[in-house]
Amino acid sequence: MRIFTYDTTLRDGTQGENISFSVDDKLMVAEKLDELGIDYIEGGWPGSNPRDKDFFSRARDLEFKHARLAAFGSTRYPRNTVQADPNVNALLEAETPVVTIFGKSWRLHTERALGVTEEQNLAMISETVGHIKQQGREVIFDAEHFFDGYEASADFALRTLEAAQEAGADVLVLCDTNGGTVTNRLGEIFVEVRNRFDGVIGIHTHNDSELAVANAITAVELGATHVQGTTNGYGERCGNANLCSIIPVLELKLGHTTVGREKLKHLTAAANFVSETANLSLPNDRAFVGRSAFAHKGGIHVSAVLKEVSTYEHVEPETIGNQRRVLVSDLSGRSNITYKLTEKGLDMRLDAAARRQLLDRIKHLEFEGYELESAEGTFELLVREVLQPDHFFFELERMRVTDEREGSRRTNCHVEMSVKTRDGVCSAEVSASGPFDAMAQCLRKCLSHSYPAVADIRLVDYKVRVLEPNRGTAAKVRVLIEWSDHKRNWTTVGVSDDVLEASWNALVDSIRLELLRLAETDKSLSETVADYSWGV
Repeated sequence: MRIFTYDTTLRDGTQGENISFSVDDKLMVAEKLDELGIDYIEGGWPGSNPRDKDFFSRARDLEFKHARLAAFGSTRYPRNTVQADPNVNALLEAETPVVTIFGKSWRLHTERALGVTEEQNLAMISETVGHIKQQGREVIFDAEHFFDGYEASADFALRTLEAAQEAGADVLVLCDTNGGTVTNRLGEIFVEVRNRFDGVIGIHTHNDSELAVANAITAVELGATHVQGTTNGYGERCGNANLCSIIPVLELKLGHTTVGREKLKHLTAAANFVSETANLSLPNDRAFVGRSAFAHKGGIHVSAVLKEVSTYEHVEPETIGNQRRVLVSDLSGRSNITYKLTEKGLDMRLDAAARRQLLDRIKHLEFEGYELESAEGTFELLVREVLQPDHFFFELERMRVTDEREGSRRTNCHVEMSVKTRDGVCSAEVSASGPFDAMAQCLRKCLSHSYPAVADIRLVDYKVRVLEPNRGTAAKVRVLIEWSDHKRNWTTVGVSDDVLEASWNALVDSIRLELLRLAETDKSLSETVADYSWGV
């Protein structure tokens, strides 16, 4: 069955805490959702703020290949005629092919919030829908708080749907606005509506009971052909139904058509694009599109996946544009190591004894507080150290770190360092805003003459995690450092009860890894490590 998708990230999603899009952001997200194959993109409420008004003005220049843009707003205000209502006029001035109108379907709201009678509420719905339909727009009616309203007075809630449909609404959407309806009850109410109304019935659910996706899927199974939600589940309070979960369930589990199988492969990329644009990290454990959605850590799991992926994967990650990952930790078995070696093209270079040695080393490091799941650069370094135990490139002779302050103001951090390389002892001094930055600059300065490639790597990210908070300032810390050589990124980890020592160890490992990689193709580096007399 064809199920129409309606994405309200740019309106309902922005009501979520810590989410804010500029007009340029909203335009880019709209284009990305169109590329994904979303049917309706709700751009905002043009009558509520200048940003949304500007968005709709600029959105006229967008050339969607598939999606239809929708403007969102309320029924006319009780005191206004529909022709003179500023909100209704702003909706029409947005010049979108689709207009979504929400109206009250819960008596509590009409009596307490609006202070109108049932007849006035029905007139507001009917007149607003009818007026916009007369202007040639497709009209979607969102029955706000429908399920709560139905429980309070089924007749009242149903009459709001009748008013909208008789006025010409193309779609009737049942909204679980408070997100408190449990799935079986939502299904019972939906069946009653489906039996009484023809045409397109939609569903709009919130996640306050962690049931938004389940409720939306249930409605589809009972006859809904229009599903509203947001990318990544963004939205007010606990969020909206997550289209990044709904779409693959409908496509891969239930055989419905939403964006189509070919475009489904772009779902993970779209989810990450929206999260990056919102300046939020996409949680690793997010179903289907998260980094951990197809990540395997336990040795028994990995062993089974290597033989048959369906043993611990319910769908193929490639179908939604994600990928399988195998993690290494103290829970790892030989299968984890085998998989990671194959992934990095090193599987034929370690025999069984070397793999056992590597696994034992990993488990010991994890016990000490290292985390190799997030530091695959350190894992690769451990492999290469087993392969090339006599490869040395540099040794630290001495280092002094000075943090200068004047009163309560820190002026700078100064590092003096001497490092022994194949070309002798090189010394350098660097002042920078912080100790790690100064150490990193100083080490690269010392090494750049002997190993010019070191000058090209750049810092991408630096994270510190306290491992034993109950020990206060004596606690161990874990430092994760991500680097890039403009071709690939890698992360290394250091652990110590001294944050500078942990940072230094991670820094040294990241550069040693890069030099070991280069030694495979650079003959001069290979000759250096073959003759290590300079380091003695």
